[in-house]
Amino acid sequence: MKESNRLIIGFFILVSVFTACQKEVVIDIPGYAEKVVFDGRIETGLPPFLLISKTNDIYAPTDLNAILQSFQSGAFVQMIVDGDTVLLDEICSDNLPPGTEEPFAAFFGVDIADLPFINICLYSTLNTSFFGQVGKTYQLNILFEGENYSAITSIVAPVYLDSVYWKEDPNTPNNGFCWARLSDPQGVFNAYFWESRRVHLNQEGELTDARFVPTFSPVTDDTFFDGISFEFGYENPHNFNAETSPNERGFYQLGDTAIIKFSSLDKKAYEFLEKKYIQLQNGGSPFASPVNIPTHFNNGALGSWIGYSSTFDTLFCKL
Repeated sequence: MKESNRLIIGFFILVSVFTACQKEVVIDIPGYAEKVVFDGRIETGLPPFLLISKTNDIYAPTDLNAILQSFQSGAFVQMIVDGDTVLLDEICSDNLPPGTEEPFAAFFGVDIADLPFINICLYSTLNTSFFGQVGKTYQLNILFEGENYSAITSIVAPVYLDSVYWKEDPNTPNNGFCWARLSDPQGVFNAYFWESRRVHLNQEGELTDARFVPTFSPVTDDTFFDGISFEFGYENPHNFNAETSPNERGFYQLGDTAIIKFSSLDKKAYEFLEKKYIQLQNGGSPFASPVNIPTHFNNGALGSWIGYSSTFDTLFCKL
């Protein structure tokens, strides 16, 4: 048999083998099901905040107007603390009580000057008896669109940093990271959340940072350092922008003054925030492992209700 005939026959045998192994695979992709999302927090010395929204279909518009329309109102919200109950009021960003602008802006993640323009309503109380206190447990009961939802969080005892200091980077003069020393309590679960805010004025006489901002990877627990005293460093999260030269991004500069906010969390809060920031760091990468973010609410709702036990230190960037 000629060599060319052998090749032709071999080719058809190979094709028949592969076509015989083919199997039609039908993937049943479930349809979109809208869910309620709660975003709540209570911090030492501050009122509770609860924001209600709904999930959007993956093919829905993602412009600012669509995002703002996803926020919801019309809920009945109660908070129970040590057997005492308070009804949380619906308070809107364009009509805030005087003196409440700063904590509300911090929760929304916007500058105070932008509050009147975003027109978002949340649930809170200005009754100082129900502001966050260490050692308290806070239960939310929510009636929204005929469904009942609930969640519980606590404000644990704070853990204070031993010291906070600035250390110049040897390769970038006049720039450095914030360093801290922590003595972690032994034998108990501890989790921490790190934020910072520079407090000096820029050349225009404006406050450098409008609010506290978490670092790139702000949450950790003490699985690997239970009971240990150690030092660690964190970057400046405020200057990752086009106005900062690439070789100075992430640094605090000589002469900066910053407030370091170091918060302790309970285990449920840590588990939620850890997964949240892993997902944010993945940035939608198709090569990243999928992350299922837990929820603190029952009845099919998504979201978090987190208590923060916050401490504050001042960082002076000087030699």
